[in-house]
Amino acid sequence: MPWLQLKARIAPEQADLLEELLLDEGATAITLQDAQDDPLFEPERGTTPLWDETVLTGLYDDLEGLPAMLERLAGAWSEAMPGEPCPEIEHELLDDRDWERAWMDDFEPLQMGQKLWIVPSWHEAPDPQAVNLHLDPGLAFGTGTHPTTALCLSWLDGLAVAGELDGREVLDVGCGSGILAIAALKLGASSARGTDIDPQALAASRDNAERNGVEEDDFALHYPEQLDAAARFPVVIANILAGPLVELSGEIAGRVAPGGRLALSGILEAQADEVREAYEARGLIMDEPEVREGWVRLTGRRAADG
Repeated sequence: MPWLQLKARIAPEQADLLEELLLDEGATAITLQDAQDDPLFEPERGTTPLWDETVLTGLYDDLEGLPAMLERLAGAWSEAMPGEPCPEIEHELLDDRDWERAWMDDFEPLQMGQKLWIVPSWHEAPDPQAVNLHLDPGLAFGTGTHPTTALCLSWLDGLAVAGELDGREVLDVGCGSGILAIAALKLGASSARGTDIDPQALAASRDNAERNGVEEDDFALHYPEQLDAAARFPVVIANILAGPLVELSGEIAGRVAPGGRLALSGILEAQADEVREAYEARGLIMDEPEVREGWVRLTGRRAADG
């Protein structure tokens, strides 16, 4: 089977955003490469230097809809980085080979906070007594390696440690792989809802839930318009890009129940103030940002009488 490869030459500061956008479009694997050097498969952020000119490559097993994909990438880039041109993205078809295996070889279990581990399905859990979330390699829908996902997972772990997740219902807006909702359930939440506009994301979420022994009754999946308009939740998470977070601030903030907690991510550091102000305007009490490798998690709460 041939593969579709998208490739762009970028400055180091453009790498995180373009990688996130390629993953959102269903990339099976991502590589970073110097123009004169060998590729690095999913390097650990903060430890691998990026070069003055970095080549970022995304690999896809779906060959359909390329023009529409490129248009979406350009639009999402413009929304996230107004006034900055989107890097030129080249494409080509490649012969079949086991691209995922090269990435899998470098994927190790990751600890997220005190209780939670993300464990690839081909690894033994380092701590069988921990809360272990098992995933197959599907970079297309997130694995916990990206700072935005890791920030949300560590926040959920902190809620669990503090006893603020037990028995509560969670809403995961833009659920992608379902990793955040599934982690919340394994950490003690009573039930979870996930919404996404992408049917592949909903399918991936269901697959990951089944892999982790999560019952369908405990994790309901919807398109956004299918969610009960009056539903409010004690815990709401939205790990999407800053533009949609601002655009949907009324809808997302309105889902936070009185006394409820909110976490937002997918935000570049320069975008944090705009997002924070949008949610404060919706009546939420927002905390100071948590920053990791240029990405931000914003948390807040609604007053008990709000």
